[in-house]
Amino acid sequence: MLRRLDLRGTGTADLRRRLPRPAAQTEPPVEEVRAVLAEVRERGDAALRDFAARYDGVELDDLRVSPDEVARALEEIPADLRAALEVAHANIAAYHTAQLGDEVVHRNGAVEVREVVRPVDRAGCYVPSALAPLASTALMTVVPAKVAGVPEVVLVSPARPDGSVPAGILAAAALAGADEVYRVGGPAAIAALAFGTESIRPVDVIVGPGSARVAQAKREVAGLGLVGVPSSFAGPSEVVVVADASTPPELAAIDVVVQAEHGPDGLAWLVTWDESVADAVVAEVERLVPASPRREHLEATLAEGGHAVVCDDPEQALAVANAIAPEHLELLVEDAAALVPLVRHAGAVFCGPMAPASIGDYVAGPNHVLPTFGSARFAGALRVDDFRKHVHVVTVGEEGLAQVAPHVVALAEYEGLPAHAESVRLRQAAARGSA
Repeated sequence: MLRRLDLRGTGTADLRRRLPRPAAQTEPPVEEVRAVLAEVRERGDAALRDFAARYDGVELDDLRVSPDEVARALEEIPADLRAALEVAHANIAAYHTAQLGDEVVHRNGAVEVREVVRPVDRAGCYVPSALAPLASTALMTVVPAKVAGVPEVVLVSPARPDGSVPAGILAAAALAGADEVYRVGGPAAIAALAFGTESIRPVDVIVGPGSARVAQAKREVAGLGLVGVPSSFAGPSEVVVVADASTPPELAAIDVVVQAEHGPDGLAWLVTWDESVADAVVAEVERLVPASPRREHLEATLAEGGHAVVCDDPEQALAVANAIAPEHLELLVEDAAALVPLVRHAGAVFCGPMAPASIGDYVAGPNHVLPTFGSARFAGALRVDDFRKHVHVVTVGEEGLAQVAPHVVALAEYEGLPAHAESVRLRQAAARGSA
């Protein structure tokens, strides 16, 4: 179930070449996604209804979930679920509020540069629900947008066959303060957010995880320059669990299985430098999977993305993790803190046997919308700044102009841009004339 991969003796330079990747990463569904985007762009709401019938098995009239239905869900969900959502909301809001920071004012001599921050006008949050009703993702996407000050936050999520959106997602949307909720999903929903339809006005930024098709759709619309999409590729879930002889095999095994619950195209890796650990964890995974109510999803992920890797030592184990650049990295080892300095590429790191990634998925506070498909090499978790723009305001008086004008002229003349040079010469002349 976990395919064995022996990397002992493999040099760091060869690791990325030797590590297998799911087909969704090496062969993304580009043409299929482009066809969906084109149809929604051309036909609007009619295309959204057709795709909902084709992929979700639901006939939709009104694409929007009414505000009353959203508010009612928060009152009607079980008390324990509401309490959990409220704790998660508070922790997520507190963590993301800490990211806001103060306004920056910098001076280069007499030239003042002030950085002002402005939120986007309208943000779109994609919340998957086909394989699991991810109420937590509604919080993780809407809350930082609201903390950032976005005036209009739109949530989209696929409808169930009866036309409803899961109550937990609606309750989370109400708690987080989503302004609009629509029952659409898949690449068609991304197209609606990017292009706009009769019912859904276009947004400035699209965030949220999803299938390989959804992730590819976000890449496509971002490539058209229509919307902002965080640089991370938030696709199918991934985990790398690093374990040693101190790790209880059942803990390592359940954590490998946890992220595989999300379904196909993800990664679920065990990495160790002890063959006996690999044997014990593989045996435990083989015991857990057949007994799971989500066996189908587990087997779909593990069939292509499940591996048990044996390395030379802890340093090579972290080199393997860095080469994968996983969404979640768990260091379930005796001295996890000692390995943290070796981590270069990971969406989130969980240290020690009492820190499963599931705590980060729900209540730790940092965002669980994390980079996948190796994009942790250049990107990180969703954050407040994904909904904000940093605008610099430059103020120059006569003294500042005198300080910088010769340098502007020299650079402009070298680049063959005479108007650039003249723009400061004219000001210098005006300043001398008024003296």
